[in-house]
Parts: sequence; C-alpha cells; structure tokens
Amino acid sequence: MDKNKIAVVILAAGKGTRLGCVDKPKVMLEIGGKPIVSYVVEELESLGLSSAQICLVVGFCKEKVMEYFGKRVSFSHQIELKGTAHAAYTGITTLPKEIEHVLVMGGDDSAFYTKEVLENILQKHLEGDYVLSLVTAELEDPASMGRVVRHPDGQVEIIEKEYTTEEQKKIKEISTGTFVFNRAWFENMFPTMPMLRKLGEYGLPTALAVARDTGAKHRVIRLSDSSEWFGVNTPEELIEADKRKSTS
Repeated sequence: MDKNKIAVVILAAGKGTRLGCVDKPKVMLEIGGKPIVSYVVEELESLGLSSAQICLVVGFCKEKVMEYFGKRVSFSHQIELKGTAHAAYTGITTLPKEIEHVLVMGGDDSAFYTKEVLENILQKHLEGDYVLSLVTAELEDPASMGRVVRHPDGQVEIIEKEYTTEEQKKIKEISTGTFVFNRAWFENMFPTMPMLRKLGEYGLPTALAVARDTGAKHRVIRLSDSSEWFGVNTPEELIEADKRKSTS
C-alpha cells in the first residue's frame, strides 16, 4: 500500500443540535477527557499520514477545531452545510494532487477505530480496482440508523432511516458512514449527483447508488468487531462513549 497516495477526510462541520452544542461543534465534545475527533486523528498520525493527508472539514465554530489541532492536520471550510457528500467533496477537492484514494469518515463516530482497522479498510479497498468501498457494522440495536439491504442478486443498497420499511427495520447491518473513494471517480461523479429528496441535501449513501447504477466496481467491508464504530448523536451515547474511553 503506497501511503503517499492516500488521504483521509474527516467530517467535522456539524453542530450537534441533539446534543445542545452552542459554543463548540459536536466533534469537540469530550470523551475520556479529550475531544471525540482527537482519537482518530491520533490513530491516523500513528499510521504515518502527514498533516496534508488528514483533512478536517470544518463549519460550525470552526475556530475551536482549528485552535486545538493547529498544524497537525489540514482544514477545509464547508460554508453551506449541504450534507455529507457535499462535505466530503469540499474536503477531497483541497487534497494534494498526488492523492488517489480517500478515506471519508464522520468525526463524531470514529473515535474507536484503531490504526489496524483503518489500515485493514484501506488494504481491502486497494485489493481491487474499486471506485467505492463502504464500511458496515452489525449492531444489536440499530434503531435510528440507516440499514444496509443486500438483495438476492448481490446488489447492496443503503436505506436511510427516513425511508426504512417495517421489514427493513429488522435488519441489523448498518452503514457506518465510512467510505473509501477513488478520488478521480468521486470528483467526476459529485457534480451530477442527485439530492436526497426528503432532506434536501447530498448524502454519501447516494454515491453507492450511483456506483451500483453505473456498474462501477464497489464493495462492502463489514467490521469484524462492531464495537470499533460508535456513533455519538444523543446525550446517552455521549455518556456511553465517555465511559468506554475512560475505562479503556
């Protein structure tokens, strides 16, 4: 794996409305005494990635993130919050020109990824000529998450929580929101990508649909240990994440 051709875009622009964030973005809330997003940045640094290869897409209260990380990472400013795919595109287009593959993840749900898991995800993506790899996990209680539907013909689809049927709600496999993209493919695809109808924004799950519908080579990588991924969206989840980090 040529690490010089790999970069990571971390989505860190969200406000964290459900968590009542008023003076700092969600990713800067603390678990185990440190900001949520700091854990994955440390793992990426230990992988040997440079500051130019770790891009944080910032928005709400961006100064707090920029002040904390300084020159350890690079930053891209998402002026209009138009969804996860738009945030990814905002970050990807600012990366050094030699970057060919980009790992995209949420800054609020990647605190439990280890260096080994991140390396494994990248290796699996690079095994074939894939334009997109989606990372999934099986959760005991995936209540408010989008589901991964595997069709009999081998096709895979992400159904956002707003669209799931009662039958699909029984599925335990979820999209972690972590993707690896072939950079050139994503940059060419995004400008014509359709919006999510109900949300009026550009979501990363649509990228999977585009790859599937155009016959572009893609794959699903399921985490062998689902505890490697943990989404922090509610006060209860913040408490749980803090507990896990404080005892680990």
